Amino acid sequence: MTIPDEAPGDAETLPPRQRRMLFRALHRGTKECDLMLGGFVRRNIADFSGPELAELERILEMPDVDLTDWLSGRRPVPEEARGPLLDRIISAAGEPGSGMPDEIR
Repeated sequence: MTIPDEAPGDAETLPPRQRRMLFRALHRGTKECDLMLGGFVRRNIADFSGPELAELERILEMPDVDLTDWLSGRRPVPEEARGPLLDRIISAAGEPGSGMPDEIR
């Protein structure tokens, strides 16, 4: 289930834990991270498994500077920070139009 940009009310159907994570992913502090991380989370959060939600919580604790550099490919991700979900987010961030609303992509 994708949570569209133009319909923030749809996020209200998510469980509270997922709503909090979605908010945190979309309001990181840097616009680049909001777009890359937040866009991925918005599109996929409703389908994340329990382990993926746990990994997302770990990712959300990482500093914006590091996440932005890793997602943009400016710096390699240290082995201790890697995980299956972060690898998926990095892959998605490398696609054309990453972070843009689906209707514009």
